Amino acid sequence: MGDFEIRDDRAAGRLEAVTDGEVVGRIEYFVLDEPEHALVPVHTIVEPAHEGKGIAGSLAREFYAVAAREDGAVAPLCPYVAKWAERHPEEAPAAGPELMRAAKQWLAAHPERF
Repeated sequence: MGDFEIRDDRAAGRLEAVTDGEVVGRIEYFVLDEPEHALVPVHTIVEPAHEGKGIAGSLAREFYAVAAREDGAVAPLCPYVAKWAERHPEEAPAAGPELMRAAKQWLAAHPERF
């Protein structure tokens, strides 16, 4: 893993990896309140010059940690985060079908958001 800090910009819906003041990777997400409190990752992006440094995995791990600290769930619509969760079930509890349905419906109703 590289030398970066992870910060949550909740207002912008981004969990960001920052190095030397520059955002080098991020998970773009939204917060869902119904049927339960959940964070919903939609995209994981790592700048090309910073790929292969463990940034995406670190972001996914911290994303689940943030949700756990908030007593919330994660409904992974982002393919990267979903795959990461499959590989780390001890850190990434699976979201139920009702929550996944609600996340997909919210995203479909807000196409301008992403």
